[in-house]
Amino acid sequence: MATAPGTIEYLCDQLAGLGDIRSKKMFGEYLIYCNDKPVVIVCDDTPMVKVLPILEPLLEDHPTQPPYQGAKPHYVLDPDDREKLREAVRLAETVTPLPKKKKKA
Repeated sequence: MATAPGTIEYLCDQLAGLGDIRSKKMFGEYLIYCNDKPVVIVCDDTPMVKVLPILEPLLEDHPTQPPYQGAKPHYVLDPDDREKLREAVRLAETVTPLPKKKKKA
């Protein structure tokens, strides 16, 4: 089941004001970027963030699951818990590097 565009709109609204928030559709699912850094993956309408040491104190009670087969586990976020969602994205953005630009062939 693919993620509904309305879910992405809701999540982006929840994150408004944290910086430049945008989403990108990839294979029927989405990545949400904060300041050009990919911080939230959304699969089957479920937002998730990488398991990072900086997030452990905030999200240690959250379940983890891989966003897709073969992926490492990610913390599952509650899209309705605006404060925790925003704090998780804010913290993850501080340690997530900018994606490397692909060189033209």
